[in-house]
Amino acid sequence: MLKFLVDESSGKKLASSLKEKGYDAEYIDKEFLGADDETILKIAIKEDRILITNDKDFGELIYKNKKHSRGVILLRLNVNNPENRLNMILYVIERFGERLMGKFFVVSESGIRIRSINIFPI
Repeated sequence: MLKFLVDESSGKKLASSLKEKGYDAEYIDKEFLGADDETILKIAIKEDRILITNDKDFGELIYKNKKHSRGVILLRLNVNNPENRLNMILYVIERFGERLMGKFFVVSESGIRIRSINIFPI
């Protein structure tokens, strides 16, 4: 089963909406609000979760700095409201399912780009 960690840039409402739809989704809790991106990646790895974020700095961490990840969904939306974020994430989850693992997805209204990433072994 896929598990997700929703970064604070994507919002608590997205995490709760995903939970309501039956997905295993957690929001960065109070202890880690404001944490640096590398810490967020470590939490996602430790909990075996795919990160959902609006923060493009994760791309630099993963590709330039060669950090590990289980997977990332980066939202780059023109209409960046909770309803559109949820609709786009649901579309990606339903379309790609388990293929989200080990990939970096850049999702916008005009399309989806997918790249492989270095997966941290369990």
